[in-house]
Amino acid sequence: MSSSPKERIIAIRSSLPSSIRLIAVTKQVTSEMMRHAYAAGIRDFGESRVQEAATKQVELQDLPDITWHFIGHLQSNKAKLALEHFQWIHSVDSLKLAQRLNQLAQQLGRSPLVCLQVKILSDPNKSGWTVPQLLEDLSQLNECQSLQINGLMTIPPLGLNDSEILDVFYRTRDLAKEIQEKNLSNIKMHQLSMGMSSDYHLAIQAGTTMVRLGTILFGERLYQ
Repeated sequence: MSSSPKERIIAIRSSLPSSIRLIAVTKQVTSEMMRHAYAAGIRDFGESRVQEAATKQVELQDLPDITWHFIGHLQSNKAKLALEHFQWIHSVDSLKLAQRLNQLAQQLGRSPLVCLQVKILSDPNKSGWTVPQLLEDLSQLNECQSLQINGLMTIPPLGLNDSEILDVFYRTRDLAKEIQEKNLSNIKMHQLSMGMSSDYHLAIQAGTTMVRLGTILFGERLYQ
């Protein structure tokens, strides 16, 4: 990757269909680098650690039109902090967490936008609903009136080939359609949060509305 991050970001943004929201995944990316991304047109930033995001929000508070997306596994004891610091939570992965967020959102007077994280294929390394579990929990999720349930999020298991990854994305899209057709009052399926640096082209093919890109924008990071 010889071009600068700003040049890469501009090139990738211009290559995406206008209907797709680019979320820059900024775990372990400095606030200074995020300013470069902002200058290149990025307004959506995705973080997976609440404290790291809170620090950056203070450092970037002069940039008022940023939308913050929580995209990591959310522990129940961080739910309140997540609601205070993020407009979007992509990784609501259980009925218990949804109900906890709903209760806290009601107390805080907030109404976060959320995606329900689903596992299309069995994957011990990922959180999320199985398809049967999610369908079973829909009626109780529909009662979470303080959450704006807006779509599905998925991450394919590691080790799949392109056609298998594409199949996961298509099945997620079909599941969203199936849920939308139930006409639940508080569950909408407007968004599909699918696709990361290695597979976002496939997610676009399958109809994603939001891609979560980190490495391809900022280069490799040394995760601790």
